[in-house]
Amino acid sequence: MVKRFLAFAILLWVLGFAWFAVLLPQPADLTRTDGVVVLTGGANRIDRALEILEKGKARRMLISGVDLDVKPPELAAEYDRPQKLFDCCIDLGFRSVDTRSNALETARWAARNKVKTLRLVTHDWHMRRARLELDQVLPDSIIVTNDAVRTQPSLWVLFLEYNKYWLRGLAALLGA
Repeated sequence: MVKRFLAFAILLWVLGFAWFAVLLPQPADLTRTDGVVVLTGGANRIDRALEILEKGKARRMLISGVDLDVKPPELAAEYDRPQKLFDCCIDLGFRSVDTRSNALETARWAARNKVKTLRLVTHDWHMRRARLELDQVLPDSIIVTNDAVRTQPSLWVLFLEYNKYWLRGLAALLGA
């Protein structure tokens, strides 16, 4: 009985990993949302969020997980954007250090800015766990659009992220 249960659990894990690795989330179309949040930590994420903001597809933007030493003028220069864009429409979140705290920072920002529709920008391999964390802290009334930045993750990155996702999902089920 124990061997069958273990075999079944392993089979479920393998099938789940196949689903996770093969069917990565995709970029979203450019529908308008009140806000866009981008989680730092990888190439092209901020570029994608800036594109959305500049095309008028969101009124405000949060960059969550910014290093304490970073200043808005530095970001404006690094991304070759006018400082006035950062002054009017972009907030920097300095409190988060991981995906879970990104979600908390995003929820506080969304409440302060009366966001009813939100676009989440992160890498395709990171989207599911980021969304899981966000769904746990945002009110159900906020509609979230997943906007994944395409990457070519290694099997190792997918393996690590799938296990983090699986464990966080299990923790959420258990109320932790």
